[in-house]
Parts: sequence; C-alpha cells; structure tokens
Amino acid sequence: MKLFCHSLPDESYQRLLPPTLLEGSLQALHLEATLQELQRYDFHVELDCLGLELAQMFEQHPLLPGAVLTEQGRFAGMLSRYRLLEYLIRPHGTDFFLQEPLRVLYSYARSDLLIVASATPIVVAAQQALRRSPELLGEPIVIQVAPQTYHLLNIHTLNTAYWQIRGVETQVRYERTQAQMIQSDKMASLGRLVDGVAHEILDPVSFIWGNLSHVSAYSDSLLHLLSAYEAHLETPPDALVQLRDDLEIDYLQQDLPRTIASIRTGAERLSKLASSLQNFCHIDEVYPKPTDLHELIDGILLLLKSRLTSEIRVVKQYGQLPPVLCFAGQLHQVFMNILTHAVEALIEPAVSQQLGHDFKPSQQHVTTPPVPQPTIAITTEIRTAIVGGKSSRWVAICIADNGPGLTSEDQTRIWESFSVKKRAEKETSLAVSYQIITAKHGGKFEMRSRSTVSEPSPTIADVQLRGVPEAFTSKHSATGTEFELWLPLV
Repeated sequence: MKLFCHSLPDESYQRLLPPTLLEGSLQALHLEATLQELQRYDFHVELDCLGLELAQMFEQHPLLPGAVLTEQGRFAGMLSRYRLLEYLIRPHGTDFFLQEPLRVLYSYARSDLLIVASATPIVVAAQQALRRSPELLGEPIVIQVAPQTYHLLNIHTLNTAYWQIRGVETQVRYERTQAQMIQSDKMASLGRLVDGVAHEILDPVSFIWGNLSHVSAYSDSLLHLLSAYEAHLETPPDALVQLRDDLEIDYLQQDLPRTIASIRTGAERLSKLASSLQNFCHIDEVYPKPTDLHELIDGILLLLKSRLTSEIRVVKQYGQLPPVLCFAGQLHQVFMNILTHAVEALIEPAVSQQLGHDFKPSQQHVTTPPVPQPTIAITTEIRTAIVGGKSSRWVAICIADNGPGLTSEDQTRIWESFSVKKRAEKETSLAVSYQIITAKHGGKFEMRSRSTVSEPSPTIADVQLRGVPEAFTSKHSATGTEFELWLPLV
C-alpha cells in the first residue's frame, strides 16, 4: 500500500502498539468447533490517532484485516483495511483523511458490524456472515472475547474453516448414511430370519394345537369306556387287577386331563410367542392398520418374560379400547424400548431387595419401613383433550415404574436427543420411539421422572423443543419414571 509519502515523528508513531496474531487451536476442525479455534488479530486503535498512523501500520502488516476502534479504552467500532483504501483512493482522499484523526474518517466509513461471541460455532458465524449485504461480505468479523475485549477475524479465514467443516460434515453424513444402510440391511435380514424361525415354530405348534382337541376327546372316550367296564365287570380276573394296579389307573384318570391341559397351555404360549416375534419383525409396513394395542403390549411382555424376574411385578389396568389405526410393527418397537428401559431401571432394586430378604432373616425384630416391590404399571384409556380449540379423542398409554428415577441432567439429555440435530448425530432407542409416536403417528410423547434426590423434573419445553399442551400433563409419583404416549383416534 504505497500511498503514503508522509512521515510522522517517532513519538507520535509509538502510540500504536503492533497487532498480535492469535493462532487459536492447533487441533483439527470438527463439527462443533468455535471461533476461538481460528487465527485472529488483537489490534486496538484510539479514535484520536491520525489516519496516517493506521495506514502505515496496515502497510507494515499486509495480512492485518482491520482495526478495532476504541475511545478512552471502550469499544467504538471497527475500520477495515478495504474501507480505508476505499476512501483514500478518492480524489484528495490522502490529503484529507491521512492528516485527520480516525474519528473523521470513521464518520464517513462507518458501516454495520457483525459482532459475535467467541464461543459461537464456526458454522453459525459463517452463515451469519453470508447473510450480510453484498458490499459487506468482505468485511472482517468482530469477535467479542470479554465485555471490552474484541478481536478481528479475517472473512477468508472464516470461509476456509467453514468449507473445511462442511467437508467433514459431508464425510460424516456419508459414513453415517452408509452405516445406517448397513444396519437397516442387517435388521431387515434379521427380521426375515426371525420371521422364518417364528413361521417354523408355528407349523408344529399348529399341528399340536389342531390334534389336542382330538387327543382330549379320545382320552375322554377311553376313560369313559374304562369306567363302563369297571361298572359292569364286578369281579375282574386277577391278571386285570394286577395290570390295573401296575398302571395306576386311578392316578391316570386324574392326571391325564391335567396333562392335556398343560400341553394346551404350553402350545398356546408358544403360539403367542411366535406371533409376537412375527409382529415385532414387521416394521416396514406401508399403510397403517387397525390394531389391538393390548395384544401388542402383552406380546412384548411375553418376549421380555426372561428378563422380568419374579421380584418385578407387572400391573396392567387396561381400559376399553377400540382397534387403533397404527403401524403395529413400529409400535412394537416403541413398547419394547420403553418396557426395556423400565426393566433395566428395576433390575438393580429387585436384586438388592431379594438379597436383603435372603441374607437378613434374623432381623425381623427391627422395625424398618416397608420397601415397595419393584413394579411396572401399564394403564390404557381413552381421553378427550382440547388441542387448538378443538375437542379430540386420544388413546393414552402410560407405562410407569417405581425405580430410582432419572436425574434432571439425564432427563434434559434425553429431551435434547429428541431434536433433529441430536438425533442425526446419534439415534437412541427413546429418540426413535419419540420419532415414531410424534412424526409417524401424529401423537404425543411425554416423559416424567423424579429421582431419589429431590429435584425438578424438566420437560420438553425446558430445552426449547416443541412444547407439550397443558392437556397432556399429569401428576407423577414421588420416585420412578413414567412414559405417556398419546395416539389419535380417527
């Protein structure tokens, strides 16, 4: 910038301290990188300094994008290198502006500034910079580090970092998409495999179930015939008496109906289990179908029976529900996720309670408060709610446990995982359930929890997501976690 033939006394030039280049973080940029990790300049100039002083400083530091203007140490604005050149190349610009204080030049060159906090993500700052008017797109960014501490960021440095992050984001999105495709293919293959196994189970079960009625009828006929022979043959031969005693006919007559009933019960349970497996695998339905929600929940409880220890009690309070139009396979997944969450919350209290009962039998004389049995309560009912000024009917499914509950931090983390951004980074089982209920079925998903440590329970509105209407709120117990799902009735 060889525009200046003027010179200044040394004592006047010493008023300006040279700029400081802050290197920022040397680590590789990532999706959540902030402006603090970029290279920026710390350079402050008082408004009473001459324009020539600033111009000579720009000439000595060609990469310096501008200067932060201050007045008695307080922030007053920003003057960029390009804005200074713009006014100096005008007719008589060097004669007029170089010998005057910067206050005069800034009164002409003042423009809208983009001031952002140092903790602002690079992606957000770049988007804000791109939304400026065309004549300001080349202006540097003012970064506020402290109440009266400001740094300058070259717009080219910001754009370069932004496109690097976009490249990383594209690569991460591609890798995540590939992983999701592989996972979806694996789940589809697993679903087909389980569906085939369930079908192979159902075939012999159907054979057993279909012949049980005949076996029961045949056995009843034979026992009836045997009773008739005994009634008409008062003095049977000794050989028949011995054979009757060896076969324990009296016990056989009593036990055979019970044996057939047990086989029928086992075949029925096995048939329900195979049907539940088939329903759980059918998650790729195109159109919703009328479904019995109670049957869905009972099927999931049957699949979880191996994890439901004898110490965990399941209390079902089913209301009178009509068939609900829904995607049954996806609701299977929702109920599985929520019930698994409840079982995992109750396993430790159940084991502790059982151990306390087994190893402290001699302390019966000590009066201790009763410990509630680990319980999962499932309630269904039809409710009417006012949403948007209109009355509508909903099916409410409440799944609650009396476990230790979730802390407010855990609840906030769960609510945040329901957002689109967090769900794109990592899909949790509860986030998938939230998506299925709200987006796929147009319903409502509410979670309430109170841990053993008394603290407020955050809601979805506390993390600036879509709020829940007052009609969807209800009281919850002192401890434990409660999930409440609302599905619209068409």
